[in-house]
Amino acid sequence: MSEDGIRLASYGDVYGDVLEVDEMSRYLPQAIIAIEDRRFYDHFGIDVLGIARAMVVNLKAGRMAHGGSTITQQLAKNLFLSSERSLKRKIQEALLAIWLEQKFTKDQILTIYMNRVYFGAGTYGVDAAARIYFGLSARKLGLYESALIAGLLKAPSRYNPTSSAAKAETRTNIVLNAMVAARFISEEEAAKAKKNKPSLKRNTNGQGRFFADWVLRRVDDYIGGYRGDIVVHTTLNTRHQRQAEKTLLKALKDNSPKRKVSQGAAVVMSSYGAVTAMVGGRDYRTSQFNRVTQALRQPGSAFKPFVFLAGVESGMRPDSRFNDKPIKVGKWKPGNYNGKYYGDVTLREAFARSLNSVAVQVTEKVGRRQVVKVAQRLGIQSELDPSPSIALGASEVTLLELTGSYAVFANGGNAVAPFGIKEIQDRKGNKLYQRKGSGLGRVVKKRDVAMINDMMSATVAWGTGKAAQTGRSAAGKTGTTQDSRDALFIGYTPYTVAGVWFGNDNNSPMKGVTGGSLPAQVWGKLVRELEQGKPVVELPQESPTLVEDVVEEASGFLESLFGRLGSSGDKNSNDNKEKRDKNDLDYLPSNQGTGKYK
Repeated sequence: MSEDGIRLASYGDVYGDVLEVDEMSRYLPQAIIAIEDRRFYDHFGIDVLGIARAMVVNLKAGRMAHGGSTITQQLAKNLFLSSERSLKRKIQEALLAIWLEQKFTKDQILTIYMNRVYFGAGTYGVDAAARIYFGLSARKLGLYESALIAGLLKAPSRYNPTSSAAKAETRTNIVLNAMVAARFISEEEAAKAKKNKPSLKRNTNGQGRFFADWVLRRVDDYIGGYRGDIVVHTTLNTRHQRQAEKTLLKALKDNSPKRKVSQGAAVVMSSYGAVTAMVGGRDYRTSQFNRVTQALRQPGSAFKPFVFLAGVESGMRPDSRFNDKPIKVGKWKPGNYNGKYYGDVTLREAFARSLNSVAVQVTEKVGRRQVVKVAQRLGIQSELDPSPSIALGASEVTLLELTGSYAVFANGGNAVAPFGIKEIQDRKGNKLYQRKGSGLGRVVKKRDVAMINDMMSATVAWGTGKAAQTGRSAAGKTGTTQDSRDALFIGYTPYTVAGVWFGNDNNSPMKGVTGGSLPAQVWGKLVRELEQGKPVVELPQESPTLVEDVVEEASGFLESLFGRLGSSGDKNSNDNKEKRDKNDLDYLPSNQGTGKYK
């Protein structure tokens, strides 16, 4: 279930309450009898007249158009036989139907049948179908709803109202007409029901499945060993999900041929890690591989916030100056993306323009392993190679962990573990799990967060991420790999943290797609839509006062002294990482993305 109560997906077989015929809506057994076996209460298990009529129809059609099976025969087949089509099986079915009629009353046979038969979407029994399609108990179904469910019996997949609305409506009208013919309802009642169709229970039934699959893999971590039916209440916001799908898929549709880009992915979360939207690829039906949680791709310059944070924590400031020039580390000669060098620049300008030369200089000055430690402290769990190219994001990560690490800057310095589960209940509403707590503690000092926000805001204001502007406070970083094999934009506002990726599953180059083009454009458009009507709030830009610095230093010392979670020291960084491993991050290895970054 989404946070606004909409069913996202169902997994496994779904059963509702077992109801007697007289407990159900009166229309439900009437609809099933009218369309499946009108003489149900008159025959002895086999409808001789029905068989004769079916034979005539079949002879005229020149094929087996009708089978003439009664409800009792269908129940016999469901209980005791396979779906094999043979004379032997039909004889067995008939004999078993006669036996059932001798052992049980008509109402008992109908009760058993209606509680066991399949209605599509993984549902067995009328109550499960009523809840899945209409969000109601079978006790409360109206006329049209009852007719729709009865119509599913002929071909549950073909007449599924969530995927084949027109076919379902046609079939429901046939059932209503059959109910009139059986004198269960009047023509006026049927006409009124056709005119005033009730709404289906809303479902996302689309890209939200990527999110649902991700959440499903986390359930056992919280209720491992429980085997009953459960309802998982999630953090997904259906408005956010629809907007993320719409924005990303339109960009792919408009640019796929000319830009040679076939895939995209996007994830939206709050500043404390609650995932509100996830688009794991272009089409879930074609590929269930989740490019948000499973694909390991090089982040390129989107990794630079960790590099520059390591620099800030070592004493550098946004106004610290560097010489942007060709450099060499051993035999490696990294170059700027456009081959242009700017000479004397501030750290702020180097970040906003994504100058590789300066990023490498900062990394070599503070130490590559220190950069790795910073990234891990903020939430990167994938293996990082402390080679010179670490400065330019050569190690592969997932979009989810990268986006989650940026949330640290949005919320003022606290680590988060991206999560999608708020509560898990059994079918009776009893709580099996409820999320508590709001994060993993402080991992970056407030004044250091303010300096990173300063530099990342410049990226959006006038740097490589200008296309991500929303008209209000925003910060972020672009990332582009060699030959445009991957293009990313990860950014945040006081309300929203989001990551967008474009590329190809086979790692082939795109045509002119950079982090500052499609990813930044999609990010800006998406966030603008999501934040319409929200009050304007600024990201923290001012460094704390001296008194606040002292308090924070003392707090950090005490936390380190007592071994509490949240210190930026090595021991507690490992504690944070272990806590995340046991919490909500979910990554599956993939060997995607081998290009180098300029």
